[in-house]
Amino acid sequence: MFLSKLDSVQNAMDLIANYQNLTDVEEISIHDAHKRVLAEDIMAYHDSPPFDKSAMDGFAVIAENTFGASQSAPKQLKIIDAIGAGDFSQKTVGEGEAIVIATGAPIPEGANAVIMKEYTTEDADELTIYSQVTPGENVSPKSEDIEKGQKILDKNTFIRYQELGLIASAGYDTVKVFKKPRVRVIITGNELVEPTKEEIDKAKIINSNQFTIKAMIEDSGAVADIVHAGDTFDEVKEAILEASNDFDVIMTTGGTAISKGDVVLDVVDDIGEILFHGVAMRPGKPAGAGVVNDKVVFTFSGQPVAAMSQFDVFARKYLFEMQGRSFDFHIVKRESQLKIPSQLGRTDFIRATSDDKYAKHVLNRGSGIIRSMVEANSYILIDENDEGYQKGDIVDVIFFDSLLW
Repeated sequence: MFLSKLDSVQNAMDLIANYQNLTDVEEISIHDAHKRVLAEDIMAYHDSPPFDKSAMDGFAVIAENTFGASQSAPKQLKIIDAIGAGDFSQKTVGEGEAIVIATGAPIPEGANAVIMKEYTTEDADELTIYSQVTPGENVSPKSEDIEKGQKILDKNTFIRYQELGLIASAGYDTVKVFKKPRVRVIITGNELVEPTKEEIDKAKIINSNQFTIKAMIEDSGAVADIVHAGDTFDEVKEAILEASNDFDVIMTTGGTAISKGDVVLDVVDDIGEILFHGVAMRPGKPAGAGVVNDKVVFTFSGQPVAAMSQFDVFARKYLFEMQGRSFDFHIVKRESQLKIPSQLGRTDFIRATSDDKYAKHVLNRGSGIIRSMVEANSYILIDENDEGYQKGDIVDVIFFDSLLW
Protein backbone atom coordinates (compact mmCIF):
# COMPACT_ATOMS: atom_id res chain seq x y z
CA MET A 1 0.00 0.00 0.00
CA PHE A 2 1.37 3.39 -1.07
CA LEU A 3 -1.50 5.48 0.30
CA SER A 4 0.46 6.85 3.25
CA LYS A 5 3.22 7.99 0.86
CA LEU A 6 0.99 9.75 -1.62
CA ASP A 7 0.39 13.50 -1.76
CA SER A 8 -3.10 14.83 -2.34
CA VAL A 9 -3.73 16.50 -5.68
CA GLN A 10 -4.19 19.88 -3.99
CA ASN A 11 -0.96 19.56 -1.98
CA ALA A 12 0.96 18.61 -5.11
CA MET A 13 -0.47 21.62 -6.93
CA ASP A 14 0.45 23.90 -4.03
CA LEU A 15 4.03 22.61 -4.06
CA ILE A 16 4.33 23.40 -7.76
CA ALA A 17 2.79 26.85 -7.25
CA ASN A 18 5.61 27.74 -4.86
CA TYR A 19 7.94 27.59 -7.87
CA GLN A 20 5.69 29.35 -10.38
CA ASN A 21 7.78 31.37 -12.82
CA LEU A 22 6.80 34.03 -15.34
CA THR A 23 8.37 34.20 -18.77
CA ASP A 24 10.14 37.31 -19.97
CA VAL A 25 8.42 40.04 -21.97
CA GLU A 26 8.88 40.61 -25.68
CA GLU A 27 7.53 43.21 -28.09
CA ILE A 28 5.99 41.73 -31.23
CA SER A 29 4.08 42.90 -34.28
CA ILE A 30 0.34 43.09 -33.80
CA HIS A 31 0.13 40.72 -36.77
CA ASP A 32 1.57 37.99 -34.50
CA ALA A 33 -0.31 38.87 -31.29
CA HIS A 34 -3.36 36.61 -31.64
CA LYS A 35 -3.67 34.23 -28.65
CA ARG A 36 -0.84 35.88 -26.74
CA VAL A 37 -1.09 37.52 -23.30
CA LEU A 38 -0.56 41.24 -22.77
CA ALA A 39 2.40 42.23 -20.65
CA GLU A 40 1.31 45.89 -20.56
CA ASP A 41 -1.81 47.98 -20.15
CA ILE A 42 -3.19 49.29 -23.44
CA MET A 43 -3.81 53.06 -23.47
CA ALA A 44 -5.60 54.52 -26.48
CA TYR A 45 -3.57 56.81 -28.74
CA HIS A 46 -6.71 57.80 -30.68
CA ASP A 47 -10.43 58.38 -30.38
CA SER A 48 -12.46 55.68 -32.11
CA PRO A 49 -14.28 56.67 -34.13
CA PRO A 50 -12.19 59.84 -34.57
CA PHE A 51 -15.27 61.82 -35.72
CA ASP A 52 -19.04 61.55 -35.82
CA LYS A 53 -19.61 59.06 -38.64
CA SER A 54 -22.49 57.61 -40.55
CA ALA A 55 -23.63 54.16 -39.46
CA MET A 56 -25.61 53.66 -42.69
CA ASP A 57 -25.58 54.36 -46.38
CA GLY A 58 -28.06 57.19 -46.86
CA PHE A 59 -28.36 60.95 -46.56
CA ALA A 60 -27.00 63.32 -43.92
CA VAL A 61 -29.85 65.60 -42.90
CA ILE A 62 -31.12 67.92 -40.21
CA ALA A 63 -33.40 65.56 -38.29
CA GLU A 64 -35.97 68.25 -37.61
CA ASN A 65 -36.47 68.70 -41.38
CA THR A 66 -37.76 65.11 -41.56
CA PHE A 67 -40.36 65.32 -38.81
CA GLY A 68 -43.78 64.25 -40.04
CA ALA A 69 -42.53 62.56 -43.22
CA SER A 70 -44.32 59.31 -44.11
CA GLN A 71 -45.42 57.20 -47.06
CA SER A 72 -48.61 59.22 -47.32
CA ALA A 73 -46.97 62.57 -46.60
CA PRO A 74 -43.44 62.58 -48.09
CA LYS A 75 -41.11 65.55 -47.82
CA GLN A 76 -38.68 67.07 -50.32
CA LEU A 77 -35.02 67.94 -49.71
CA LYS A 78 -32.28 69.17 -52.02
CA ILE A 79 -29.09 67.15 -52.48
CA ILE A 80 -26.06 69.46 -52.33
CA ASP A 81 -23.08 67.06 -52.18
CA ALA A 82 -21.94 63.41 -51.78
CA ILE A 83 -19.41 61.87 -49.39
CA GLY A 84 -17.76 58.48 -49.88
CA ALA A 85 -15.93 56.43 -47.24
CA GLY A 86 -12.54 58.01 -46.55
CA ASP A 87 -13.74 61.40 -47.84
CA PHE A 88 -15.43 64.43 -46.32
CA SER A 89 -17.54 67.36 -47.44
CA GLN A 90 -16.67 71.01 -47.00
CA LYS A 91 -20.29 72.00 -47.39
CA THR A 92 -22.68 72.69 -44.52
CA VAL A 93 -26.14 71.14 -44.52
CA GLY A 94 -28.75 73.86 -44.26
CA GLU A 95 -32.52 73.93 -43.96
CA GLY A 96 -34.17 71.67 -46.52
CA GLU A 97 -30.82 70.18 -47.67
CA ALA A 98 -29.18 66.76 -47.64
CA ILE A 99 -25.82 65.22 -48.52
CA VAL A 100 -25.37 61.69 -49.87
CA ILE A 101 -23.23 59.78 -47.37
CA ALA A 102 -21.60 56.33 -47.24
CA THR A 103 -21.27 54.13 -44.16
CA GLY A 104 -18.24 55.27 -42.14
CA ALA A 105 -17.98 58.73 -43.70
CA PRO A 106 -17.81 61.84 -41.45
CA ILE A 107 -21.10 63.60 -40.71
CA PRO A 108 -20.95 66.99 -42.44
CA GLU A 109 -21.41 70.30 -40.64
CA GLY A 110 -25.01 71.15 -39.97
CA ALA A 111 -26.33 67.58 -40.14
CA ASN A 112 -27.33 65.65 -37.03
CA ALA A 113 -28.84 62.43 -38.43
CA VAL A 114 -28.75 60.03 -41.36
CA ILE A 115 -31.85 58.77 -43.12
CA MET A 116 -31.41 55.35 -44.70
CA LYS A 117 -31.40 55.17 -48.48
CA GLU A 118 -34.24 52.61 -48.37
CA TYR A 119 -36.68 55.29 -47.17
CA THR A 120 -35.97 57.71 -50.01
CA THR A 121 -36.13 58.21 -53.76
CA GLU A 122 -33.92 60.47 -55.87
CA ASP A 123 -34.51 62.46 -59.02
CA ALA A 124 -31.34 64.34 -59.96
CA ASP A 125 -30.73 66.64 -56.97
CA GLU A 126 -34.27 66.24 -55.62
CA LEU A 127 -34.62 63.87 -52.65
CA THR A 128 -37.98 62.56 -51.51
CA ILE A 129 -38.10 61.08 -48.01
CA TYR A 130 -40.83 58.77 -46.71
CA SER A 131 -39.80 58.44 -43.07
CA GLN A 132 -38.55 60.61 -40.26
CA VAL A 133 -35.40 60.36 -38.13
CA THR A 134 -34.52 61.72 -34.71
CA PRO A 135 -31.38 63.69 -33.83
CA GLY A 136 -28.40 61.31 -33.60
CA GLU A 137 -30.18 58.50 -35.45
CA ASN A 138 -27.81 56.34 -37.55
CA VAL A 139 -24.82 58.36 -36.33
CA SER A 140 -21.86 56.79 -34.49
CA PRO A 141 -20.56 59.63 -32.30
CA LYS A 142 -16.89 60.49 -31.91
CA SER A 143 -15.17 58.37 -29.19
CA GLU A 144 -18.19 56.05 -28.99
CA ASP A 145 -15.86 53.03 -28.79
CA ILE A 146 -12.56 54.41 -27.48
CA GLU A 147 -11.57 57.73 -25.94
CA LYS A 148 -8.02 58.96 -26.45
CA GLY A 149 -5.92 58.39 -23.30
CA GLN A 150 -8.34 55.79 -21.90
CA LYS A 151 -7.07 52.44 -20.61
CA ILE A 152 -8.91 49.94 -22.74
CA LEU A 153 -7.19 46.64 -21.84
CA ASP A 154 -5.36 45.47 -18.73
CA LYS A 155 -2.06 43.69 -18.52
CA ASN A 156 -2.54 39.89 -18.46
CA THR A 157 -5.44 40.06 -20.92
CA PHE A 158 -5.61 37.12 -23.34
CA ILE A 159 -5.65 38.50 -26.87
CA ARG A 160 -8.53 37.04 -28.85
CA TYR A 161 -9.54 38.41 -32.24
CA GLN A 162 -11.84 40.92 -30.48
CA GLU A 163 -9.00 42.35 -28.41
CA LEU A 164 -6.77 42.38 -31.49
CA GLY A 165 -9.18 44.73 -33.26
CA LEU A 166 -9.43 46.98 -30.22
CA ILE A 167 -5.64 47.20 -29.86
CA ALA A 168 -5.31 48.12 -33.52
CA SER A 169 -8.03 50.76 -33.22
CA ALA A 170 -6.13 52.26 -30.28
CA GLY A 171 -3.13 52.85 -32.57
CA TYR A 172 -0.75 50.01 -31.70
CA ASP A 173 1.28 48.31 -34.42
CA THR A 174 3.39 46.42 -31.86
CA VAL A 175 2.47 45.11 -28.44
CA LYS A 176 4.33 43.77 -25.40
CA VAL A 177 3.42 40.19 -24.50
CA PHE A 178 4.77 37.39 -22.34
CA LYS A 179 7.09 35.06 -24.21
CA LYS A 180 5.88 31.57 -24.95
CA PRO A 181 7.48 29.09 -22.53
CA ARG A 182 10.02 26.80 -24.16
CA VAL A 183 9.48 23.23 -22.95
CA ARG A 184 11.97 20.40 -23.37
CA VAL A 185 10.24 17.01 -23.36
CA ILE A 186 12.55 14.09 -22.58
CA ILE A 187 11.10 10.75 -23.65
CA THR A 188 12.66 7.83 -21.80
CA GLY A 189 12.29 4.16 -22.55
CA ASN A 190 14.50 1.65 -24.34
CA GLU A 191 11.39 -0.16 -25.57
CA LEU A 192 10.09 2.79 -27.64
CA VAL A 193 10.15 2.95 -31.44
CA GLU A 194 8.90 5.44 -34.00
CA PRO A 195 5.53 4.93 -35.72
CA THR A 196 5.80 2.41 -38.55
CA LYS A 197 3.55 0.28 -40.73
CA GLU A 198 6.07 -2.54 -40.51
CA GLU A 199 5.99 -5.37 -37.97
CA ILE A 200 7.36 -4.20 -34.60
CA ASP A 201 10.05 -6.20 -32.84
CA LYS A 202 9.05 -8.19 -29.79
CA ALA A 203 8.91 -6.17 -26.52
CA LYS A 204 8.90 -2.85 -28.44
CA ILE A 205 6.08 -0.31 -28.47
CA ILE A 206 5.34 2.77 -30.57
CA ASN A 207 6.20 6.02 -28.84
CA SER A 208 2.89 7.91 -28.84
CA ASN A 209 3.68 10.15 -25.84
CA GLN A 210 5.94 12.39 -27.90
CA PHE A 211 2.98 13.39 -30.05
CA THR A 212 0.32 13.76 -27.37
CA ILE A 213 2.48 15.72 -24.90
CA LYS A 214 3.87 18.00 -27.63
CA ALA A 215 0.35 18.80 -28.81
CA MET A 216 -0.85 19.42 -25.24
CA ILE A 217 2.03 21.83 -24.68
CA GLU A 218 1.09 23.71 -27.84
CA ASP A 219 -2.54 23.74 -26.67
CA SER A 220 -1.24 25.51 -23.55
CA GLY A 221 0.34 28.36 -25.49
CA ALA A 222 3.89 27.03 -25.22
CA VAL A 223 6.56 25.64 -27.57
CA ALA A 224 7.74 22.04 -27.30
CA ASP A 225 11.06 20.44 -28.20
CA ILE A 226 11.31 16.64 -28.06
CA VAL A 227 14.42 14.57 -27.32
CA HIS A 228 14.96 10.94 -26.33
CA ALA A 229 17.07 9.40 -23.59
CA GLY A 230 17.80 5.81 -22.65
CA ASP A 231 16.83 4.35 -19.32
CA THR A 232 20.25 4.93 -17.76
CA PHE A 233 21.04 7.35 -14.97
CA ASP A 234 23.82 9.09 -16.91
CA GLU A 235 21.79 9.59 -20.08
CA VAL A 236 18.81 11.02 -18.20
CA LYS A 237 21.06 13.20 -16.06
CA GLU A 238 22.79 14.67 -19.10
CA ALA A 239 19.45 15.33 -20.80
CA ILE A 240 17.90 17.07 -17.77
CA LEU A 241 20.99 19.19 -17.07
CA GLU A 242 21.15 20.33 -20.68
CA ALA A 243 17.44 21.16 -20.68
CA SER A 244 17.70 23.10 -17.43
CA ASN A 245 20.23 25.43 -19.05
CA ASP A 246 18.34 26.07 -22.28
CA PHE A 247 14.61 25.73 -21.55
CA ASP A 248 11.98 27.22 -19.23
CA VAL A 249 10.28 23.96 -18.24
CA ILE A 250 11.27 20.29 -18.41
CA MET A 251 8.91 17.37 -18.83
CA THR A 252 9.76 13.69 -18.91
CA THR A 253 7.75 10.59 -19.67
CA GLY A 254 8.55 7.13 -18.33
CA GLY A 255 10.77 5.96 -15.51
CA THR A 256 8.53 7.29 -12.72
CA ALA A 257 6.92 4.19 -11.20
CA ILE A 258 6.72 4.23 -7.42
CA SER A 259 9.31 1.52 -7.03
CA LYS A 260 13.02 0.99 -6.66
CA GLY A 261 15.17 2.28 -9.49
CA ASP A 262 13.01 5.12 -10.81
CA VAL A 263 15.74 6.61 -12.93
CA VAL A 264 14.13 10.00 -13.64
CA LEU A 265 13.35 10.77 -10.00
CA ASP A 266 16.76 9.44 -8.95
CA VAL A 267 18.35 11.96 -11.28
CA VAL A 268 16.19 14.85 -10.08
CA ASP A 269 16.99 13.96 -6.48
CA ASP A 270 20.71 13.87 -7.31
CA ILE A 271 20.99 17.20 -9.15
CA GLY A 272 18.05 19.13 -7.73
CA GLU A 273 15.07 18.78 -5.43
CA ILE A 274 12.03 16.50 -5.56
CA LEU A 275 8.80 18.32 -4.73
CA PHE A 276 6.63 15.22 -4.71
CA HIS A 277 6.52 11.73 -6.16
CA GLY A 278 3.26 9.85 -6.09
CA VAL A 279 -0.16 11.49 -5.94
CA ALA A 280 -3.46 10.05 -4.71
CA MET A 281 -5.16 10.31 -8.08
CA ARG A 282 -6.42 8.03 -10.82
CA PRO A 283 -5.12 7.74 -13.45
CA GLY A 284 -1.61 9.08 -12.92
CA LYS A 285 -0.58 8.00 -9.42
CA PRO A 286 3.18 7.99 -10.28
CA ALA A 287 3.14 11.74 -11.08
CA GLY A 288 6.13 13.63 -9.81
CA ALA A 289 7.72 17.07 -9.93
CA GLY A 290 11.02 18.59 -8.93
CA VAL A 291 13.29 21.57 -9.47
CA VAL A 292 16.66 21.60 -11.23
CA ASN A 293 18.55 24.89 -11.70
CA ASP A 294 15.37 26.80 -10.78
CA LYS A 295 13.45 25.07 -13.57
CA VAL A 296 10.43 22.95 -12.72
CA VAL A 297 10.65 19.34 -13.91
CA PHE A 298 7.37 17.48 -14.43
CA THR A 299 7.79 13.71 -14.48
CA PHE A 300 4.96 11.91 -16.20
CA SER A 301 4.12 8.27 -16.54
CA GLY A 302 5.06 6.29 -19.61
CA GLN A 303 1.44 5.14 -19.80
CA PRO A 304 -0.19 7.44 -22.37
CA VAL A 305 -3.51 8.14 -20.65
CA ALA A 306 -1.85 8.61 -17.26
CA ALA A 307 0.60 11.07 -18.84
CA MET A 308 -2.22 13.06 -20.45
CA SER A 309 -4.14 13.26 -17.19
CA GLN A 310 -1.02 14.25 -15.25
CA PHE A 311 -0.39 17.01 -17.76
CA ASP A 312 -3.96 18.32 -17.47
CA VAL A 313 -3.86 18.32 -13.68
CA PHE A 314 -0.40 19.79 -13.05
CA ALA A 315 1.42 21.13 -16.10
CA ARG A 316 -1.31 22.96 -17.99
CA LYS A 317 -1.95 25.43 -15.16
CA TYR A 318 1.77 26.06 -14.77
CA LEU A 319 2.23 26.88 -18.47
CA PHE A 320 -0.80 29.18 -18.54
CA GLU A 321 0.34 31.10 -15.50
CA MET A 322 3.91 31.39 -16.78
CA GLN A 323 2.39 33.66 -19.40
CA GLY A 324 0.35 35.75 -17.00
CA ARG A 325 -2.90 33.95 -17.74
CA SER A 326 -4.88 32.46 -14.84
CA PHE A 327 -6.10 28.88 -15.08
CA ASP A 328 -8.61 26.93 -13.03
CA PHE A 329 -10.78 23.98 -13.91
CA HIS A 330 -14.12 25.09 -15.32
CA ILE A 331 -16.45 22.69 -13.54
CA VAL A 332 -20.05 22.17 -14.65
CA LYS A 333 -22.74 19.92 -13.22
CA ARG A 334 -24.21 16.94 -15.05
CA GLU A 335 -26.34 13.91 -14.17
CA SER A 336 -24.41 10.63 -14.13
CA GLN A 337 -25.94 7.90 -16.29
CA LEU A 338 -24.01 5.12 -14.55
CA LYS A 339 -22.81 4.19 -11.08
CA ILE A 340 -19.18 5.24 -10.54
CA PRO A 341 -17.21 3.63 -7.70
CA SER A 342 -14.27 5.48 -6.14
CA GLN A 343 -12.07 5.33 -3.08
CA LEU A 344 -11.75 7.74 -0.17
CA GLY A 345 -8.46 9.58 -0.15
CA ARG A 346 -8.04 9.52 -3.94
CA THR A 347 -9.07 12.08 -6.56
CA ASP A 348 -10.41 10.47 -9.72
CA PHE A 349 -10.41 12.03 -13.18
CA ILE A 350 -12.80 9.69 -14.94
CA ARG A 351 -12.95 9.82 -18.74
CA ALA A 352 -16.51 10.47 -19.84
CA THR A 353 -18.80 11.49 -22.66
CA SER A 354 -20.94 14.41 -21.57
CA ASP A 355 -23.54 16.67 -23.13
CA ASP A 356 -25.60 19.59 -21.87
CA LYS A 357 -27.45 17.38 -19.36
CA TYR A 358 -25.79 13.99 -18.81
CA ALA A 359 -22.36 12.44 -18.21
CA LYS A 360 -21.48 8.80 -18.84
CA HIS A 361 -18.06 7.45 -17.96
CA VAL A 362 -16.06 5.41 -20.45
CA LEU A 363 -16.10 1.83 -19.23
CA ASN A 364 -12.75 0.68 -20.63
CA ARG A 365 -10.39 3.13 -19.00
CA GLY A 366 -7.00 1.57 -18.25
CA SER A 367 -4.11 4.04 -18.10
CA GLY A 368 -2.65 2.72 -21.33
CA ILE A 369 -5.81 2.75 -23.43
CA ILE A 370 -5.47 5.84 -25.62
CA ARG A 371 -8.72 5.09 -27.41
CA SER A 372 -10.60 5.83 -24.18
CA MET A 373 -9.41 9.45 -24.40
CA VAL A 374 -10.60 9.63 -27.99
CA GLU A 375 -14.03 8.31 -27.04
CA ALA A 376 -14.29 10.82 -24.16
CA ASN A 377 -14.88 14.56 -24.30
CA SER A 378 -14.61 15.30 -20.59
CA TYR A 379 -13.52 14.24 -17.13
CA ILE A 380 -15.88 13.39 -14.31
CA LEU A 381 -14.09 14.72 -11.23
CA ILE A 382 -14.49 12.73 -8.03
CA ASP A 383 -13.07 14.46 -4.98
CA GLU A 384 -10.85 12.57 -2.53
CA ASN A 385 -13.58 12.86 0.12
CA ASP A 386 -16.19 11.06 -1.99
CA GLU A 387 -16.68 7.31 -2.39
CA GLY A 388 -18.19 7.56 -5.86
CA TYR A 389 -21.64 8.23 -7.25
CA GLN A 390 -24.87 6.39 -7.95
CA LYS A 391 -26.72 6.54 -11.24
CA GLY A 392 -28.71 9.78 -11.31
CA ASP A 393 -26.36 11.66 -8.97
CA ILE A 394 -25.16 15.12 -9.98
CA VAL A 395 -21.43 15.05 -10.74
CA ASP A 396 -18.66 17.55 -11.47
CA VAL A 397 -17.59 17.59 -15.12
CA ILE A 398 -14.61 19.22 -16.84
CA PHE A 399 -14.89 19.39 -20.62
CA PHE A 400 -11.63 18.85 -22.51
CA ASP A 401 -12.32 21.92 -24.67
CA SER A 402 -12.38 24.11 -21.55
CA LEU A 403 -8.73 23.21 -20.91
CA LEU A 404 -7.39 24.60 -24.17
CA TRP A 405 -5.37 27.76 -24.61
